Amino acid sequence: MEVPSDWTAARVREVFIDFFKSKSHTPWPSSPVVPVDDHHTFFEMLGNWSFGDYFKEGAIGYAWELLTQVYKLPTDRIYATYFGGDEKAGLAPDTESKNIWLKYLPNERVLPFGCKDNFWEMGDTGPCGPCTEIHFDRIGNRDAASLVNNDDPTCIEIWNLVFIQFNRESDGTLRSLPAKHVDTGMGFERLTSILQNKMSNYDTDVFMPLFDAIHKLAGAGIQPYSGKVGSDDVGKVDMAYRVVADHIRTLSFAIADGSQPGNEGREYVLRRILRRAVHFGHQKLMAKQGFFSSLVDVFVRVMGDVFPELKDNEKKIKDIIKDEEASFENTLAKGYERFKKAADAVKENGGAVLSGQDAFVLWDTYGYPIDLTEVMAVDFGLSVDMEGFNASMKEARQKARNARYKAGGKSIVLDANATSQLRNQGLDSTNDSPKFQHKVHSSVVKAIYTGSEFIATASGDEDFGLVLESTSFYAEQGGQIYDTGSIEGPSGSFTVNNVQVFAGYVLHIGSFLEGPDSKALSVGDEVKCKVDYTRRTLIAPNHTCTHMLNFALREVLGDHVDQKGSIVLPEKLRFDFSHGKPVQPEDLRKIEYIVNQQIKDELEVSAQEIKLADAKRINGLRAVFGEIYPDPVRVVSIGRKVEDLLANPESKEWLSISTELCGGTHISNTRDAAAFALISEEGIAKGVRRITAVTAECASQAMKLASSIDTDINEASKLDGATLEKKIGSIKNTLDAAAIPAARKADLRGNISKLEDQLRKAKKKIGEENIQKAVKTAIDAAEAALSEGKTFCVTHADVGLDTTAVREAVVKAMNRFKGLPIMVFSTDEASNKAVIYAGVPPNAPNGFKVLDWLTPSIAPLKGKGGGGKNGLAQGQGSDASRVKEAMELATQIASMKLS
Repeated sequence: MEVPSDWTAARVREVFIDFFKSKSHTPWPSSPVVPVDDHHTFFEMLGNWSFGDYFKEGAIGYAWELLTQVYKLPTDRIYATYFGGDEKAGLAPDTESKNIWLKYLPNERVLPFGCKDNFWEMGDTGPCGPCTEIHFDRIGNRDAASLVNNDDPTCIEIWNLVFIQFNRESDGTLRSLPAKHVDTGMGFERLTSILQNKMSNYDTDVFMPLFDAIHKLAGAGIQPYSGKVGSDDVGKVDMAYRVVADHIRTLSFAIADGSQPGNEGREYVLRRILRRAVHFGHQKLMAKQGFFSSLVDVFVRVMGDVFPELKDNEKKIKDIIKDEEASFENTLAKGYERFKKAADAVKENGGAVLSGQDAFVLWDTYGYPIDLTEVMAVDFGLSVDMEGFNASMKEARQKARNARYKAGGKSIVLDANATSQLRNQGLDSTNDSPKFQHKVHSSVVKAIYTGSEFIATASGDEDFGLVLESTSFYAEQGGQIYDTGSIEGPSGSFTVNNVQVFAGYVLHIGSFLEGPDSKALSVGDEVKCKVDYTRRTLIAPNHTCTHMLNFALREVLGDHVDQKGSIVLPEKLRFDFSHGKPVQPEDLRKIEYIVNQQIKDELEVSAQEIKLADAKRINGLRAVFGEIYPDPVRVVSIGRKVEDLLANPESKEWLSISTELCGGTHISNTRDAAAFALISEEGIAKGVRRITAVTAECASQAMKLASSIDTDINEASKLDGATLEKKIGSIKNTLDAAAIPAARKADLRGNISKLEDQLRKAKKKIGEENIQKAVKTAIDAAEAALSEGKTFCVTHADVGLDTTAVREAVVKAMNRFKGLPIMVFSTDEASNKAVIYAGVPPNAPNGFKVLDWLTPSIAPLKGKGGGGKNGLAQGQGSDASRVKEAMELATQIASMKLS
């Protein structure tokens, strides 16, 4: 096929957009990236949509016109597929699409396929409909019908046209939609490769600039990219080029769209992608440390004009990738050594499988994603024992869980075997819906667990776990701490210290109250659940304020903020979130203000259980990525009733309120939180920050303490000298330990810094004055001594313990009066201490040395001295009351030595 040489990737994209603009379509910005494990880790799609305007005839007509008349693809190499129907599903063939295609293509190139390939569904319920796909034969001059949808790289799908004409109801039936829609997607890289007459997407100008940049970063002797695959690609060098180029695209777009590498969910997908690229770069391309992040500049230069979000976030993208790359490089070499040692051992013993435990160690200790370990194992002719890896992973998680769920020093956990026993006995999951009621709840004991076995009766002082038919106790989940309280039975009161849920069974962990009364509970006993609602009342405002904090963070910092974890306790709340740098005090102040304003506005807190699908339709709904939610699910909305949201779920108004999926306990109105204080903000991992906050009385106390410290600082500003210095130290100690609003603490630290600056300036001024005073005293004394015919000088300078001034006095006097030994004393009456400096010229008579003079002279002061270099020595004394005696002794020694 003759292909015009000017079909650059940029032109392919531009022509597509211009074509549909000419057909009265509105251009729309690209959607955020969601990485997928298919094709590339990221691929670009061109699409067109119609909402109730044209349908199948128009969509197929536009596609044919663009492909054959604009891009000028040969019509004899185009194949179309349509939905051929499904009798079991009760779906008729899409003969409408077939008949339209027969206007353009012969019957043998219009092919029917089933639901898997040609019927699109959003999920178990919701919009759906048939689709038609356009395939292209790269080779030509043959019948390629058997290759369509057969994973053959020479006959590829390039465009999928989805016709949304039904709605799948909850009972499985299809309801015809009143307005029909079109949603299409064309593979940009595939179309570009066809137009540029390349057999692979990687051979197009989409990737070649990146390959050139990678080659410049590769080690000596690494050849440029040559497009080899499989056994032709010796050492997997070209594969490494493709991996690195593809992965820098994926990561750049994902980070620009607000995601970043992390430990969970889609963020862990990004971390795996990055580490895979770094591994291939080092091991196959011999690239140096830091090579990967340097590719960001090249990629943004190539794609930034089309996707301005790349340019806007270039520094952020590069910084995040650089940090992640450096973090992995710290363990990359050691991890590879560990892998190689294990792999060599397997091969030496004639094995072919790397143990799951070895793979787990690489994951746990060295940060090697399991898919990367699998890739490395293939290089060694090995596979990985995935069952063993998953078992090691499960065991590690169980150990961590056991450590968390301890009560009274004894771990009581319903493991998989225990919950299977309960299920096999026909015991239903615990009904915990009464947990939202604030009253005593009646129930029945269904099972008693010791931590190792189920028993019929619990008695004695040991810890037990009770499973009830229903419960008003809240089991720890969703970040909220468990309830405590008691379970009252006919023969004893059971103290509940911890509540956890395992596979739907709520386990009440605790022991019997001490006392003379009978202490026992048996399976079948009727009991009363008495939750400590005073404690729960402290937890509820903290949970509601966690939701308001989550909302405020996105309002102030941006939409990239995602919840990474939370803990809601009676005394505080803790919230972890994604953000790449410390939150500045001014932003902390804004976040705190938004939460307190919502409290002040006395907003209703609405909670309602609804279908998960209905909840997901609510605009602005927040959920924790990776969390598994039940169906139906509980929605908590602050400021509007949930039914209002359901009435118009797509309203942009809901973006301005907090709406979350949550099964926790909350206050009914934000005024019940009374106040909110954001106590601290810190980093806990790369790209993850943590905020700790308090509410109600704790928040009020925090604010009062901040005001008290502020008053202390204002009072201290009236002080000076040593008194001020001592007060500053005291206030700093108080402030460091104070649980007060973080933004206010930053302000107070700034005020203390001003005081310290004031003190430094005062000290500097005093120091300068002391030097002048001490130097004048020494020079005057030296002149007087010389005028009296003395060959030395001993004097007292009234400059306290300012050693700098005393030393300067000695040095200046010696420079002024050459050959004159001089000793200067200064004392501080308050501390009863003294400082002394002495200087003796090197040519002093009779071998007179400075330490021979200083050391005995300061003995009355209980002093000690040192030095002697360049004829100078200094000393300190702890009994300044005897300074006169010391000065007289110094005079006697000098008179005797120099006579």
